[in-house]
Amino acid sequence: MTQRDAFDFLTGNWSVHHRYLLRRLDGCTDWTEFKGACTLRKILDGFANMDENDIHLPSGRYAGVTLRTYDPKSDVWSIYWLDGRRSGRIEPPVVGRFDNGIGIFYGDDRFGERPIRVRFIWSRITRSGARWEQAFSLDEGNTWETNWVMDFTRL
Repeated sequence: MTQRDAFDFLTGNWSVHHRYLLRRLDGCTDWTEFKGACTLRKILDGFANMDENDIHLPSGRYAGVTLRTYDPKSDVWSIYWLDGRRSGRIEPPVVGRFDNGIGIFYGDDRFGERPIRVRFIWSRITRSGARWEQAFSLDEGNTWETNWVMDFTRL
């Protein structure tokens, strides 16, 4: 498999089980769980893909879109998030690649007034499922707080 094909596993329709940290970056250890759905399709002859997400937070349902673009020159993916609760704002990308079946992606963003480092990890990839995790760091990646885990099950 080439890096360009690295997200092919995610093509199609998925049921998603979300586990979400209630408060981020304040020592919280309370999680909530909820359901969702995701549909991914390849675009631009496989140099990009996008998925549509239906997320059922306990506080309300919302939609989101992930846009992933592949750069063949650097052999990396950039991942962008568009959130229906904040239409018109595209989150700063995380950038990375897959090695040995695990995708790791990093980026810089802000959480409130604080600058943070963001990490996405794709793992546990099979024909019928996968896991995505999001973590934030306040110390340039020396320590991480995982705050969202999504387990995908193919429909």
